Amino acid sequence: MALQRPTLCCCRKVLTVPGNKSCEGGRSLAHCRLVDVASASNFHSFKLRHFHLDLHLNFAVKRMTGWQVLELTPVQPGVQSLILDTHPSLLIHSVDCKVPGASGAPDVFLSLTYRIEPFTDYGSSLNISLPAAVVRPHRAFRVTIRYTTTDGPAIWWLDAELTCGQTRPLVFTQGHSVCNRSFFPCFDTPAVKSTYSATVRVPEGVTVLMSASRSAYSKQDRVFQFTMEYPVPTYLVALVAGDLQHADIGPRSRVWAEPCILTCAVSKLGGNVERWLNVAEGLFGPYVWGRYDIVFLPPSFPIVAMENPCLTFIISSILESQEFLLIDVIHEIAHGWFGNAVTNATWEEMWLSEGLATYAQRRITTEAYGKAFTCLETVFRLDALHRQMRLLGDNNPVSKLQAKFEPGVNPSSLMNLFTYEKGFCFVSYLSQLCGDIKRFDSFLRAYIEKFRFSSVIAQDLLDFFLGFFPELKESCVAQREGLEFERWLNGCGPPLCEPDLSAGRALTGPVQHLCDLWGVDAPDPQVISTFDLSSWSTFQTVLFLDRLLDRSPLPQEVMSLLSSCYSAVLDGMNAEVQIRWLQIVVRNSFYADLPRVRSFLHKHTSRMYTVPLYEDLCGGVMKCFAVEVFYQTQARLHPNLRRTLQQILFQSSALNTSTAPSLLTSPPSAPSSPTDPPANGTIALRDVNVSA
Repeated sequence: MALQRPTLCCCRKVLTVPGNKSCEGGRSLAHCRLVDVASASNFHSFKLRHFHLDLHLNFAVKRMTGWQVLELTPVQPGVQSLILDTHPSLLIHSVDCKVPGASGAPDVFLSLTYRIEPFTDYGSSLNISLPAAVVRPHRAFRVTIRYTTTDGPAIWWLDAELTCGQTRPLVFTQGHSVCNRSFFPCFDTPAVKSTYSATVRVPEGVTVLMSASRSAYSKQDRVFQFTMEYPVPTYLVALVAGDLQHADIGPRSRVWAEPCILTCAVSKLGGNVERWLNVAEGLFGPYVWGRYDIVFLPPSFPIVAMENPCLTFIISSILESQEFLLIDVIHEIAHGWFGNAVTNATWEEMWLSEGLATYAQRRITTEAYGKAFTCLETVFRLDALHRQMRLLGDNNPVSKLQAKFEPGVNPSSLMNLFTYEKGFCFVSYLSQLCGDIKRFDSFLRAYIEKFRFSSVIAQDLLDFFLGFFPELKESCVAQREGLEFERWLNGCGPPLCEPDLSAGRALTGPVQHLCDLWGVDAPDPQVISTFDLSSWSTFQTVLFLDRLLDRSPLPQEVMSLLSSCYSAVLDGMNAEVQIRWLQIVVRNSFYADLPRVRSFLHKHTSRMYTVPLYEDLCGGVMKCFAVEVFYQTQARLHPNLRRTLQQILFQSSALNTSTAPSLLTSPPSAPSSPTDPPANGTIALRDVNVSA
């Protein structure tokens, strides 16, 4: 997911919900008049009871064709149209309506008129006119939309050469945050949840999976049937189809992957998933989704992992980094409670999903692996948060937990470390106010129980918190000077306080000691040699390298000593470690280790490993080297990633951003200066070392 700096509005007031008390506990937010500036739909006018997709997947032309049936009930009088979110890449063929006949009369079928209007650069609106006979308060009706998808942002078609096995093509969808409007017309807002079902027709040899609680397959007809019996928001509807096989890894879990990586995936996870689920259930209550399956996707998957209910999507590149895999899976498990069962009602409060899930993830790892491990991982992430803070400045509004954005701004641009780590720190502060972490566990269980399958705003969480702990409400903790809840939510800058991480000193202490040894004018090789990085955990090693990276530029003699001490041992470590050492190499123009950079970029074709290195190469004096490597590897890159790297390398607005770029056979004219910064002006991934 591209990180773009959003256009922010600092003057908007905190989102409030009129009549909030009447909307508590299983409430329908359609009645609460929530404003979601990222949706063009009139979702507040209807109750979406269910929708069904019937799709045919055509790999030859990379299209999905079929129809969608929405079952709706008007909840407001006088509604004359149904407005859905859609996308220019989604071609609408017709819209029909089925109205149940009154008093046993036959159902009535009507062809409806519609128009498509522009909305933002990430979508448009489908405005369907509804006859008066259709719109009767609290009387259900069905709308059928026939359509074809093309090259929208939600649907990723991979040629066989871009898959792990390189034998069959594959397709997957990625709906977060507002991409699924290019998959099917919808109320594309997290405020709306509904059940769904799907029928998917595919060529022989293709397996289809969806984020659904039940599935069936007719081999004779090559048809897959899916049902999600629990209400979910649009962005959590996901599909993948390709040469996929599975292996059971627990009583309610299985791993799906291409055959060539299935054995590796199973061996990496073993029986751990059921253990993590059991720990989570002990903390937060029953896991309500039934299945917890995982599908490993090719390196073209644009993010690390996605918490689609019943079926987590994870990039296969992370398999070689055992500790990162562990954290990523546990984080997605935590979303089963925080984000999926209880969801942020608007994207402006994404921390309600990511901050709570990060807190829950660390409660799980504390119970499963101890406080020291959890503190080490937290120190590593908070280091990254402060690194991002230094780049943005203390007064940048993107650092707010309630980050208000103007209409037209893509909510994905708010996917930053603040939603995760500043949100985590606020939740940790709430737990500290209780004085007993077990009491806070009880609060979280009650919170899930009360708001399960609904969408909430921050005020819901905080009101319920103060109601659960009346003694805290009486002592006015929400207005405690310097730590006011309002300041946590709407203040810019770093967290107002951070949790005590001293329990991790046995693991973080040696890291800082070694950093200090390298920080002197003349590092002592003999003392440094007493530290054996091969005996360290991955998180210790990446924390050490990140802190070295923060000190760049380093003297060339120090770089030479670093290389002689660590290059060989780091070559045998995983990609999360290697990329950090190679970033140090590039930012310090250490040419002796450039062959390692070339080798890494030839091996790794995922966005999370290529983009940071190319940005570093182009931000320094190695752009010619970067162009050379790009030409050597571009055929193995997904067209979307290829386009991104072309923009980094050549800084040309002439590149066509509406279609996939062709392979380049000769380089565009190079920029006049080898030290020009990246063209897009964004906060680069390399600057924050975000990997999940």
